[in-house]
Amino acid sequence: MSHSNTIFNQLLQLLPRHEFDKAVSLHKGDKYVKYFSCWQQFITLLYAQIRKKDSLRDISTSLRTQQDKWYHIGLKNICRSTLSDANNKRPYYIFEDLFYNLLIRCKDLTPKHKFRFKNPLYTIDATTVNLCLSLFPWAKYRQTKGALKMHFLYDHAGCMPSFLVITDGRAADIRVAKEQDFSSRLLPDSIISIDRAYIDFKWLSCLNKQGISFVTRLKDNMKPITAGQHRESKNKQVLADQTVLPPSFFQSGGYHNALRLVTYYDKENKKTLQFLTNNFALSATTIAAIYKSRWQIELFFKWIKQNLKIKSFLGTSKNAVMTQIWIAMCYYLLLTYIKYQTRFRYHLIELSRMVRETLLDRVVLIDILSLNSQTVFKLRKADNPQLQFF
Repeated sequence: MSHSNTIFNQLLQLLPRHEFDKAVSLHKGDKYVKYFSCWQQFITLLYAQIRKKDSLRDISTSLRTQQDKWYHIGLKNICRSTLSDANNKRPYYIFEDLFYNLLIRCKDLTPKHKFRFKNPLYTIDATTVNLCLSLFPWAKYRQTKGALKMHFLYDHAGCMPSFLVITDGRAADIRVAKEQDFSSRLLPDSIISIDRAYIDFKWLSCLNKQGISFVTRLKDNMKPITAGQHRESKNKQVLADQTVLPPSFFQSGGYHNALRLVTYYDKENKKTLQFLTNNFALSATTIAAIYKSRWQIELFFKWIKQNLKIKSFLGTSKNAVMTQIWIAMCYYLLLTYIKYQTRFRYHLIELSRMVRETLLDRVVLIDILSLNSQTVFKLRKADNPQLQFF
């Protein structure tokens, strides 16, 4: 074919290589390295992520069959033991820094969220990844189980993670949010939706002082003091819209301001729900819709677990696991960047399938984006005739 660069090479050109090299220098990732640099490690693990390889031997064998195309991706050599050592010893912070540098590029392209208000909208939540305790003893969760938790600050503008913290499975959600200072990542006038695991009135008071609005569900054991009616709604699903005060034992935690309690009837699930917020400007139906939009992060969790290699790992050390997760999240941002930059009209899963099928083909990336996964497969069959036996 006339095209000289592979799809993989074109993907790598989208990465902020200068920032990556700065992170390698900062964390001394290439100290005493002879040939298999951090960039080579990243290329190899990104290839494994895209092609969904399950073992180091599988990666090595697959890449060796494509050795004539190494020149275009910058790979010089691949050895299973060398890759294993790199995953265990080289600081995963290098790939964490790459994630945030990619995030800066993506934020310039992302569309706005679908609500009418202009405030930034976020969701804070965490998902658990189960691990075998005998293989990952550093990730002890319960007496016979291992797990790690991925804590996300999810940005509804662009449907992508804005901040990520990875902890062991025992870390409480609210403790991580407070210790990692999630609120410092938010601008004043931002709105966040949180579930009941994040109700800590000392932390909510900090959000309120920073001008950040929160929307959450009322806990069953909470009995707020009614201070009056806030606003009448014409929507029949809004059963009540009240101004309330936190009970005295919550006021002792540092929250002394009035709150808003919206009682809403969910027709779809036939449930009565109560939402607690410090936002008195938006309508009651909008408050309910904001909390309902939390479901987007659950869909995001489902997508990354089904389509990224973050449930089975190529190494058992903590550094190897963290390295694989951060590279997986870098790949997610890379797909997001391509989708918004090219205005790709299909779902992200379609884009990932197309990239996987054509990864080492010498075609122009922009050309395949106008197709769908089925037509890409037909195109590859036409350009790659099979051997015939006589």
